[in-house]
Amino acid sequence: MIAEITLFLKGLIIGFAMALPIGPIGIICVRKTLTEGKMHGFVIGLGAATADMLYACIAAFGLTMISDLILEQQFWIQLIGGSLLLYIGVKTYLTQPKDPTIPADKDSLAGSFFYTVFLTLTNPLTIFSFLAVFAAFGFGDGMSLLSATTLVVGVFVGSALWFLVLTMGVTLFRKKLDMKGLKWVNRIAGLLIIITGVVALVTLVNFL
Repeated sequence: MIAEITLFLKGLIIGFAMALPIGPIGIICVRKTLTEGKMHGFVIGLGAATADMLYACIAAFGLTMISDLILEQQFWIQLIGGSLLLYIGVKTYLTQPKDPTIPADKDSLAGSFFYTVFLTLTNPLTIFSFLAVFAAFGFGDGMSLLSATTLVVGVFVGSALWFLVLTMGVTLFRKKLDMKGLKWVNRIAGLLIIITGVVALVTLVNFL
């Protein structure tokens, strides 16, 4: 029991640390929190945490066939991811902010969750990051089903915990923004996401 608790805590630390760098998903989370409320922002975080959990599953359960397939198709996965980031960036830049007093649409929340899962999964480097980190911690293919599951659940909780902290922190500034301020949030977030998408597409030159 103690060993499983230790594994869970290690997974939590790994998940939290892997989610910590503010990339395009973090920017989208911040933007959604500021313009549409903490619930919408946290749903973005849950989507990212779910994708992290799926990649952690591949690393923890030693699913080399899937990881090899991701490596083989890295060019196309990154092409889709970069193009999607460009689309989201332009759309974000042009989007008019919603009235903060209007509650979030449940269908909109579900859509945000699934597109975040998909967008996060289009970063093939994530799987290799988990493989490297798990190897550094000494997690190998010999792990039992229970141990691997405990580790993966810890990764999900850790990743989700970071986005909860991020969302709650950003919420403190939300009340200080008027509609004009929210519009600038969309523009800045949109430009940052567009730049991220351009960088992702430019790096594809290395595959040619």
